Amino acid sequence: MTGRGKGRQEAQYGLLTSIAAEAGVSLSTVSKVVHRRRDVGAATRDQVEGLLARYGYVRPWERDPATPRQIIVVFRDLSGPYTLEVARGIVDAAGELGIDVVTGTTSRRSISGWLEECVALGAAGLVIVISMLAEEDQRRIVEQRLPVVLIDPLSAPSEDIPSIGVTNWSGAREAVQHLLGLGHTRIGMVAGRSHSLAGAARLHGYRAALEEAGIPYDPVVVRSTDFDYTEALAASLQILRAAEPPTAVFAASDAQALGVLEAARQQGLAVPDDLAVMSFDDTLVAAMACPPLSAVRQPFEELGREATRVLLELAEGRMPVSPRIELATELVLRTSTSAPRAVNTA
Repeated sequence: MTGRGKGRQEAQYGLLTSIAAEAGVSLSTVSKVVHRRRDVGAATRDQVEGLLARYGYVRPWERDPATPRQIIVVFRDLSGPYTLEVARGIVDAAGELGIDVVTGTTSRRSISGWLEECVALGAAGLVIVISMLAEEDQRRIVEQRLPVVLIDPLSAPSEDIPSIGVTNWSGAREAVQHLLGLGHTRIGMVAGRSHSLAGAARLHGYRAALEEAGIPYDPVVVRSTDFDYTEALAASLQILRAAEPPTAVFAASDAQALGVLEAARQQGLAVPDDLAVMSFDDTLVAAMACPPLSAVRQPFEELGREATRVLLELAEGRMPVSPRIELATELVLRTSTSAPRAVNTA
């Protein structure tokens, strides 16, 4: 953090803390008034508003229009096609509103550090993508009413912190139903980690489709990895070398699906004739893969637009109608899936 940013942050905290002490209320209550929350008594609100006005406090989003508004978007890392699509969706949506976007990762700065940076920069709020929020960070966000929106959090957040995602369970179920409809009965999966809400939901959708079709779940052809190409490649080789290998594999992300394609190549299997491959995400790489991937499409543009919209509402003191927003997915069919060879030649 720059010296000027740190100084501005300390000044902000110092002023609000002084106002809280003078009003005889908690810093959390002052923060609620700043963000125009409705759960503060009228007398207390009037008292705090009067002190804010007396000391010349200006809310970040009410500053001189010549000063560009900013939001901060934090990722676990900036690798992988999913990250690029989410970042593009948010940048495009914010750009339409004349809002600048600062991006960063948690690899060298913690979530707590980014919360401090958000205050120091006077940003409207913070979007956190695929990260694990510590209890202390959640408590700070809730108590200080910091405008924060989560996209695909790894763990279930407090209901006071809005989160946005997609219909992971039903999307995965639809993908596997498509493979079943083609005639596949031995379907493997390269799943996400169980601690990931999205990864777990996609695995449950996979299992639900098999159960509905009367096909028992076989852990031999299921492996869990990060949403990562290298790990997925190793996991896919294990699946394809099983005594009874699958004729189709459903991958929980495009990065993992690329690993499946490479594993098939190394095993001398043709896609889709010897092995059908279905993905989840439909980022730009899905259509550029060889062969192009059938995939469950996430509405990245809409994800970015919703995250930006909800964040700005929070900055204005308005809570969303629901703490969890799920956007619908769509099945996109390309040439990586077809009926199994036995069905094709019958």
